[in-house]
Amino acid sequence: MPGFTRQPWLRFLLASAFWTLIGLAFAGQLYLSKSKMGDPVSWSFAMGRALGDWYVFALLSIPALWVARRFSLGDKHWALNLVTHFAASALFSVAWMVVRGALEVWLTRGSMGAVTFAEAFNQALVTTFFYNVLIYWVIITVGYAFDYYRKFNEREVRAAELEKRLTEARLQALQMQLNPHFLFNTLHAISALMHQDVEAADRMLVKLSDLLRRALDMTDTQEVTLREELEFLRNYAAIEETRFGDRLTIEMNIPPETRDALVPNLVLQPLLENAIRHGIEPHARAGRIVISARREGESLRLEVRDNGGGLGNGEIEEGIGLSNTRARLKQLYGVRQTFELANAEGGGVVVTAMFPFHTSAT
Repeated sequence: MPGFTRQPWLRFLLASAFWTLIGLAFAGQLYLSKSKMGDPVSWSFAMGRALGDWYVFALLSIPALWVARRFSLGDKHWALNLVTHFAASALFSVAWMVVRGALEVWLTRGSMGAVTFAEAFNQALVTTFFYNVLIYWVIITVGYAFDYYRKFNEREVRAAELEKRLTEARLQALQMQLNPHFLFNTLHAISALMHQDVEAADRMLVKLSDLLRRALDMTDTQEVTLREELEFLRNYAAIEETRFGDRLTIEMNIPPETRDALVPNLVLQPLLENAIRHGIEPHARAGRIVISARREGESLRLEVRDNGGGLGNGEIEEGIGLSNTRARLKQLYGVRQTFELANAEGGGVVVTAMFPFHTSAT
């Protein structure tokens, strides 16, 4: 609504409708009261009188609102401005009587009840002076109320925009911290492989270049589809499978109905890296990691499960990858998300992330 009322033509229509409704209400009151007193008047007469009164108020409300904005009662000169408004209210009342007197002369011209301007002005002076002053104060009070409401809305919008920018800055900082972390770990893996299998290391470098190109393309994107996330993850998984050979098997259990869901960019890579580092690397036996997704009501559940040694008596100390993932989920989804590490049934660790299920179309 505030956006629409910035349109001048709409403001004019709303103001005209407002004053017309007041005028019609008073016309109805005049018509009924005259009928009850045995001195009935026509509906056209009642409308002419009432609308004439209130359209004059409408006309004079324009300078009254200008005075209200120019001499605000909310600034440090409020006492002086209050005196100004008392003087302005008296001038407003006199101006109304002058305009209304001239209008009365025009409305009664050529009739049996024709009046002079002096008669109309004196009558108005006796019966409406203080009433007009009251109308002035009502007008500027309503004006102040709308002005405070507008300023309140503007502050709310600015606060929301600042909060949004702060959130984006925090997310950007977390993602900028995550990308070098991922790069350094991958380069370290390639460096170690160089002494064992040069051709495998070369293949890893090719995969890494593809990963970096994709990561750079998505630097400013906080959410991607699960399908896009999995494409990135497969390249990363291929690097790790090259590194570990037969010691590592990575499976993906992703139902088709979940693949268009939006997920945080690079949400799965640190979870997979954590499973490899803590669940697979410390052991000589073959390792297996299962990445799965499923929809649960209005939430999407992502799991990365390994068959390693589990948490034991303690918990895995969260490094940059896991701590940033937790922080990003909190920034993006607030209380509507969960992020947990727990021992999996049958051994190993399962990392679970849940957040609202939504797509680009919702």
